[in-house]
Amino acid sequence: MSVAALTLTACGSDSATAPAGGAQSSSPESTVTGTLSGAGASSQDSAMQAWIAGFGEANPGASVQYSADGSGAGREALLAGGVQFAGSDAYLDDEEAAAAAEVCGPDGALHIPAYISPIAVAFNLPGLDALNLDAVTIAKIFRGEITAWNDPAIAEANPGADLPGTPITPVHRGDESGTTKNFTEYLAAAAPQAWTDKASGEWPAGIGNGENASGTGGVVSLVTSTAGAITYADASAAGDLGTVSVLVGSDYVPLSSDAAAKAVETSTPVTGEGRPEGDMAMELDRDTAESGAYPLVLVSYHVYCTGYPDAETVELVQAFGEYVVSEEGQSAAGEAAGSAPLSDALRKQAVTALESISVLQQ
Repeated sequence: MSVAALTLTACGSDSATAPAGGAQSSSPESTVTGTLSGAGASSQDSAMQAWIAGFGEANPGASVQYSADGSGAGREALLAGGVQFAGSDAYLDDEEAAAAAEVCGPDGALHIPAYISPIAVAFNLPGLDALNLDAVTIAKIFRGEITAWNDPAIAEANPGADLPGTPITPVHRGDESGTTKNFTEYLAAAAPQAWTDKASGEWPAGIGNGENASGTGGVVSLVTSTAGAITYADASAAGDLGTVSVLVGSDYVPLSSDAAAKAVETSTPVTGEGRPEGDMAMELDRDTAESGAYPLVLVSYHVYCTGYPDAETVELVQAFGEYVVSEEGQSAAGEAAGSAPLSDALRKQAVTALESISVLQQ
């Protein structure tokens, strides 16, 4: 099934109906046991804590440990055999996908979308809580080419706004980050004349005149304490910071789960060697002109092996994975982090993929 054909529902569902696709529901009769270890994206940390609590309540004999060290660190840990799954805001590249076969068995690793959220371009300007910016202006700000908030390019997009001459302090991630990969992917696609670097999870060396911090919480904290600062971060972490509406076609689109969902509708599956049947990694259309779409969107995955050494681990992985994508799990994430829940079609596709995980042949 093409990801482009899938839709998402609105954020913030209070649904407590039974999970779809055989996912675990709260029951003292659960036979799932063991401890599942994961590491990776800090963007989904709030959602992960909700998933860990909900899964533990449904499965008293099982637990999940997750270290929010960043997407790159999570993928490295999975490929080194240090954890049983990774949280990542970027899918494995071709080299990583090939390496996964050495750890996960011949079919490699499987991407399951778990967390979908807008990426906020968030700023600290007292008295201003919203601004309009196009991709070129955003790129020039983060490259250090636009250095003051009353620059003509910003003023033109925000007629009537009382823009101060405060210096702009761009703040980027200092650690390898899937959020950085998504952000630079957007800039490279939507403003190629201004952002000439390739998309990467690592901030380009020597680019910009600002500051850096580790993790989603790190960049948000630094911007919150620095008047005139601006960063990019998962929207759930933006807090009281001002946020940017981005130019799409001829309209400025504010971030929202509905607008993020609309951008995901135009995505296509990632293909290539080393990607197993049923893999759900998706390529987003970052320069879409679709009305109402917010293309600066983050699709954060849980990356599982297609095979594990024993049946107990397979059962544990499947149970946790199915809880995460269930209506119950997605509702818990929405309440904790404001993410957009998966559609029924995407959820069913995820459950089918999880059911394909099997015991490795010795």
